[in-house]
Amino acid sequence: MPAKEPVIAIIDIGKTNKKWFLFDEHYQMVHEASMQLPETIDEDGDACENLESLRLWVSHSMQEIFRQKNFDVKAMNCSAYGASFVYIDKEGKPVAPLYNYLKPFPQKLQQQFYDMYGGEETFSFQTASPVLGNLNSGLQLYRVKYEKPELFKQIKYALHLPQYISYLISGKVCSDLTSIGCHTALWNFQKNQYHEWVYQEGIVEKLALIVPANEVISATFEGNTYAAGIGLHDSSAALIPYQVRFQKPFVLISTGTWCISLNPFNDTPLTLEELQKDCLCYIAYQGKPVKASRVFAGNEHEEEVKRIAAYFHQTSLRYKAMEFNPDVIAKLQKNENTIAAKADTINMLKRSRFAQRGLSQFEDDEEAYHQLILDIIEQQKASTQLVLNDTSATRIFVDGGFSKNAIYMNLLAVAFPQMEVFAASTAQATAVGTALAIHRSWNTKPLPNDIIELRHYASTYITS
Repeated sequence: MPAKEPVIAIIDIGKTNKKWFLFDEHYQMVHEASMQLPETIDEDGDACENLESLRLWVSHSMQEIFRQKNFDVKAMNCSAYGASFVYIDKEGKPVAPLYNYLKPFPQKLQQQFYDMYGGEETFSFQTASPVLGNLNSGLQLYRVKYEKPELFKQIKYALHLPQYISYLISGKVCSDLTSIGCHTALWNFQKNQYHEWVYQEGIVEKLALIVPANEVISATFEGNTYAAGIGLHDSSAALIPYQVRFQKPFVLISTGTWCISLNPFNDTPLTLEELQKDCLCYIAYQGKPVKASRVFAGNEHEEEVKRIAAYFHQTSLRYKAMEFNPDVIAKLQKNENTIAAKADTINMLKRSRFAQRGLSQFEDDEEAYHQLILDIIEQQKASTQLVLNDTSATRIFVDGGFSKNAIYMNLLAVAFPQMEVFAASTAQATAVGTALAIHRSWNTKPLPNDIIELRHYASTYITS
């Protein structure tokens, strides 16, 4: 009978899709499964994750994982979206809904909080957390304390969602810095500890012990023993394959609805100006700060493509594979009539200049679409430059949707002529990163050097 292949199982909880994967020792995916779970509502009627459905799905997935006859599951780990707490009692059962991070935060309570702890600017500077309401997950606990004191008393532990999933697969409670460090308003980045308000409000008593991201717990499920990781915030997990693969300083632009520039080689404190421009800090899996900036460019791209397609009577799918035309770019750059007045940086980072452009000025949809990408690159350059300042990074990697956009990639290379610019791709970067975090606990092979595919884009192109 052939020996079973050693694998690691990863559970990855997204807002829409819940997935699990098996990876072999070379980090090649050998099995995957996916499910969408319907949402429920909280006591205020706001949509939220259905915790009971999620718990049952995790349990069912673990049964499926250990039924795989060809594989020997050595370890399990998990990743999930951030800014979300699961409140459990002393018996480990949830005592409240998993409140949605988009749930409106009471203005009066928010004012009370910032008035008490130094004002918005000072507090945001200390915690590297822009004022984001419920997206500052620490304030969710503050809200429970003041609006639902009886619930607050019931809470034994407040676990960020990745650590709740870890609790389900390991039976142990813990806290993790990648979750704590993600605009939660919990962590004082200057002092490298919880902010004073966490102690003063008694919040710290509800938080489990912080455990390093590479630590594992010996766990058993239905007679199967394995090493269980403590869980990771998904954005931090997605950065790990690049940190493992490349030692030379780089910036990763992770593109999707948001285009997030992450610089793991920039640990300088956030300035007030950077905070105003939507910079923040994450904490990487090794515990070091990662400066990040973001623009809502993926969302704007989707909206403006619809506007272009409707005006020129085209289908939106046409622009997914549109080729880069340097002559069109040259024409647009020479035509002063297409260039609006220069926007200030803060406003331009919120919305590109394309939103103010009338489509009648363009000869065809190819021109209009190239102008859209030109304007998005103007945005992207300003945003990425915020995390490049005062660092030695020499390369930019782009993953996600825009990495497949030839116009975006060519113009980005021109925008950063002093950098090497690459489109990067790795299958399921978040899941692979989650597995790599506990590599030494289950894998007998050396760390892989082929998990990321790169395509280089030159900083020059020929124009007439």
